[in-house]
Amino acid sequence: MANADTIAATATAPGRGGIGVLRVSGPRVPAIAEAMLGACPRPRHATLGDFRDADDRLIDQGLALYFPAPHSYTGEDVLELQGHGGVAVQRLLLARALALGARLAEPGEFTKRAFLAGKLDLAQAEAVADLIDAASAQAARSAARSLEGEFSRRVDALVAGLVEARMYLEATLDFPEEELEGHAASRTRADVAALLGQVRDVERAASAGRLLREGLRVVLAGQPNVGKSSLLNRLAGDEVAIVTALPGTTRDPIRETLSLEGIPLHVTDTAGLRETTDAVERIGVEKAWGALAKADVVLLVLDAREGRRVADRAVLARVPAGVPVVEVHNKIDLGCEAARVPGEEGASAVFVSALTGEGMDDLKRAVLALAGRVPSTEGAFMARERHVRALARARTHLEGAGEPGLGPELVAEELRLAQEALNTITGAFGADDLLGEIFSRFCIGK
Repeated sequence: MANADTIAATATAPGRGGIGVLRVSGPRVPAIAEAMLGACPRPRHATLGDFRDADDRLIDQGLALYFPAPHSYTGEDVLELQGHGGVAVQRLLLARALALGARLAEPGEFTKRAFLAGKLDLAQAEAVADLIDAASAQAARSAARSLEGEFSRRVDALVAGLVEARMYLEATLDFPEEELEGHAASRTRADVAALLGQVRDVERAASAGRLLREGLRVVLAGQPNVGKSSLLNRLAGDEVAIVTALPGTTRDPIRETLSLEGIPLHVTDTAGLRETTDAVERIGVEKAWGALAKADVVLLVLDAREGRRVADRAVLARVPAGVPVVEVHNKIDLGCEAARVPGEEGASAVFVSALTGEGMDDLKRAVLALAGRVPSTEGAFMARERHVRALARARTHLEGAGEPGLGPELVAEELRLAQEALNTITGAFGADDLLGEIFSRFCIGK
């Protein structure tokens, strides 16, 4: 897909640095290269050159790389000027490229052009941004696997299986005189069962990848003075929250991002949940209830010496349906062996000491288990919420196709809808509005 305009942007992060990279893509690249360098560089070779302005004055000196179409990241002519990383220098180079006929690139526009040129599918394009944003080694490796095409290959295999099943089934609908209906029904049931198992496998892996990318919102909730802030400090390995013996010390929610076996945890310490006449503390309690409503996992912190109280059951009653809860019985260093009881209504119970660290490994394992984490994220690919939802839609349609007694026409429609859901993952569709939303979240220059 050819673009009439040429785009340019600084591809390195703003600020001072050892190097700064200007990236230009589009039909005017050869002319811009000749104007700034004196000649277009040899394709795919690093060339030392002077970068000059309109009056032939030196702006900077560095390496120039020229990638002629179609053998480039975007599939177009691409020029990269690798100079020094000063802010003023990079602004001068960008201004020079714009003066020579380029326009400023939109966020993610280079990768969008790569997608439109068929260099990447949509899942791979999103993996570019995920690799840049990766907050842990595991997340980076998973994003790299998606960029390499692991996720796309598994989705493409599912689509190929659906196409095969649909072709055979719809052939029997188009040619009923061949008397294949009974054999087709038997074969379709087998195909649907096999595809359903494969979709579930990919869905589990995608859920693990989404966890690596987005992390978990973990909320510490409970009554005043049960040790929520001490627990946050123990998890963070630092004094991020003020701890005192006075009830109601925490007013505003305190947020800290941690990494647990490579999975980001966005932990929020909240005000003690109690009735209060203090206007400021009351606002803090309201914010605590708000954080609880948005949690992925709730850690209900209790004083292990007192056990579960009526007020704690009231908190449990307000946890959104489906949100897992860990009852964290804190202060076991003060002696409470008799109080070790199971969690209420299916909640996990963990006994810890935020002061000494005892039981913290049990707490970490409980959080990962309740989050639905697979045993290992090694081999997982990066996925987003939209990918997980698309796989869930495909699974639902395949489950519908496997319903006993469903007519062949309806089975064929369910298979078509399952394929349509999977196609949205790799971009085999024409939803321009979705493309705009995805690439607008990229950084400038990528």
